[in-house]
Amino acid sequence: MKPHQPLNKSVVLLFAIACGLAVGNVYYAQPLLDAMAEAFSIHPATIGLVVTLTQVGYGLGLLLLVPLGDLLNRRRLIVTQTLLSALALLMIAFAQNSIWLLIGMALTGLLAVVTQVLVAYAATLAIPAQRGRVVGVITSGIVVGILLARTVAGGMADLAGWRSIYILSAGLTLVMALLLFRVLPKHEAPQPPHTYAALIGSVFALFKEEPLLRQRATLALLTFASAMVLWTPMVLPLSAPPLSLSHTQIGLFGLAGAAGALAAARAGHLADRGLGQWTSGLSLLLMLASWLPIAFTQSSLWALLLGVITLDLGLQAVHVTSQSMIYSVRPEAQSRLTAGYMLFYSIGSALGSIGSTAMYAWGGWIGVCLLGAGINAVALIYWWRTLPAKTPEVCGSGHAREGGVSET
Repeated sequence: MKPHQPLNKSVVLLFAIACGLAVGNVYYAQPLLDAMAEAFSIHPATIGLVVTLTQVGYGLGLLLLVPLGDLLNRRRLIVTQTLLSALALLMIAFAQNSIWLLIGMALTGLLAVVTQVLVAYAATLAIPAQRGRVVGVITSGIVVGILLARTVAGGMADLAGWRSIYILSAGLTLVMALLLFRVLPKHEAPQPPHTYAALIGSVFALFKEEPLLRQRATLALLTFASAMVLWTPMVLPLSAPPLSLSHTQIGLFGLAGAAGALAAARAGHLADRGLGQWTSGLSLLLMLASWLPIAFTQSSLWALLLGVITLDLGLQAVHVTSQSMIYSVRPEAQSRLTAGYMLFYSIGSALGSIGSTAMYAWGGWIGVCLLGAGINAVALIYWWRTLPAKTPEVCGSGHAREGGVSET
């Protein structure tokens, strides 16, 4: 990897796989919530706490660990976090009570932010003309990792019990640590001098200084909250009569979401052409519309399939576009921009997870769908209110010009 040269496709692919594996660790639990609830005698109305604590750990990692990418040697930081992630996964696999389970989940979330260190690093290594495409490919790897995590976890649970997926992932994570150690650049440009306290404080300063970061972080909070409203409680109606699907069958819906995520990879190209704002608006409309077929889940699995594909297509497109746009704001602070943006992603995911299981216990699946659609409607209204008064011309790296948007 030489400076001022396009990133090699094989290196981009390795980044995407590493990110998908790391973030998948956070989402293995979703199709396994009923099995975990039974194993540790956790009430179904509060089992969403397993996912919520993972997201809380992820949020803390975004704030406390990701900014270190602008301070420390990123190769060393990435490999160390990956090795520690393997240990946290083993803690979950061998947990003997709910306390150790929840501690392991929180640590797994904390360390899974290595994903965002990798994304910011890839954006730094990429030349400006390919940055949107690189971010699009790697973010596709992340979303595919999230969605396939559910599929693999469901299959492994039926085959060898819910703990088996965490043992398997710990082994794969160790292999990935070795590959990253060998491939990542051994030397990199010196980082600007910062104290750790000043580095963390600068994350909040970026929110004050950059309207685009505030806007895109808010959209991340809302869109990922709505996505977790779908994915967290989905196992409950699908595993209950009259559907009574197995963990493997439930996990297969992750493949449908992965198809939607891959279809959205071109969003990075559109952002490079200056179409980020309108790509976001159309994607938010698609997410809102997806809740109509999702509402018919208990009478038609085909409707759920359609809804899953369209919701994850819209989610991925908004996410890729947002990242491509914010990385053009402060090239020297990409890890901190990532930390700030993804912190809101994590908050939204945590709120969506705990809120959705509580809503399911109170209002059933229709209540869940109304909650998800309502969050998406708020996101669409917010996007419209923060839309620039004049649409920028499309030429070259136009997403940089979209950064000067005003808040109303």
